[in-house]
Amino acid sequence: MTDEHLDPTQELDSTNPETPQQQQPAEAEFVPAPVEPSVVVEAVPAWQQNRLDLSPVYNAVGAVKNELRKVIVGQEEMIDLLLVALFCNGHVLIEGVPGIAKTLTAKLLAKTLDVGFSRIQFTPDLMPSDVVGTTVFNMKTSDFSFNAGPVFSNIILIDEINRAPAKTQSALFEVMEEYQVTVDGTTHDMRQPFFVMATQNPIEQEGTYKLPEAQLDRFLFKINVNYPELAEEKAILRRFRSDFSMAVKDDVKPVFSDAGIAECRKLVEQVQIREELLDYIAAVVHNTREHPDLFLGASPRASLAILKASKAIAAMSGRDFVTPDDIRFVAYPVLNHRIILTPEREMEGFDTKDVIDDILKKIEVPR
Repeated sequence: MTDEHLDPTQELDSTNPETPQQQQPAEAEFVPAPVEPSVVVEAVPAWQQNRLDLSPVYNAVGAVKNELRKVIVGQEEMIDLLLVALFCNGHVLIEGVPGIAKTLTAKLLAKTLDVGFSRIQFTPDLMPSDVVGTTVFNMKTSDFSFNAGPVFSNIILIDEINRAPAKTQSALFEVMEEYQVTVDGTTHDMRQPFFVMATQNPIEQEGTYKLPEAQLDRFLFKINVNYPELAEEKAILRRFRSDFSMAVKDDVKPVFSDAGIAECRKLVEQVQIREELLDYIAAVVHNTREHPDLFLGASPRASLAILKASKAIAAMSGRDFVTPDDIRFVAYPVLNHRIILTPEREMEGFDTKDVIDDILKKIEVPR
């Protein structure tokens, strides 16, 4: 800097119109200085500011969603909950009226995963051996051998699960909880990942069988899928107006491997949760057992499900710690199929969501 810039006559002479123009270059040198650091901080993703490196979860979720968005319009909450269940090593029951992409979303999600996939269409004449497999006599070797059923895969899609009788549904009890199948006294372990997605239609009653509470409790989530919004339905029509066969489904590619799923599951387990939030989860679940509008409350399995799911949703949101909002977000899909209304409330048209909302409002949220 020269002495001309320090001339006091130029700095103090306010009547000189050229003085501001001469000072502009010096001022411009200092303007960017305080702006640049803030821009850099905003550009850093949230997961890069954590003590736990959540980049594998962050990248996997983004890659899977990008593939699904090639075909699926909307249904963001369903996709998020499916990924949460995958990271928690849980299973999902998807309920909704026909034609809202329940089965399509489940199939495409399986297509984005570079693992085995099997689809089982449940029908009234389906037998347990059609699901888990059976032991047959081999004429060549004069010995019995086990023929594995379609349940022996990584991603299992059970379409219209409530169309099979209780005997067939019971074939899923052991495999969904203990990740193994016992046939003729021999136990066969499942390969990981093992993820069951089941769909059912809540409207049709003829030719269907209600799932027993013991089986419902084995699902981490029950996802109630609603109709798309008007804007989403317009987008669906525009996307497929020249693609009646949905050829765009062929563009969905595998982007997530079994090793990646295992890594993400380990990271989810390491997400931090405060003691006060553990007490909050326990209070919410315990309140379902004492609520006057409920005939049946939730079990400790529900508490563990909320714990796992809240950790997964926090990791997917780019945080290595759980917040009360994470717990409140997963509370309904975890609890709605595990509680039963009293007959009086059911006749009055109450819904399980009303009771869960009431419980969440009454219990004080930790700060």
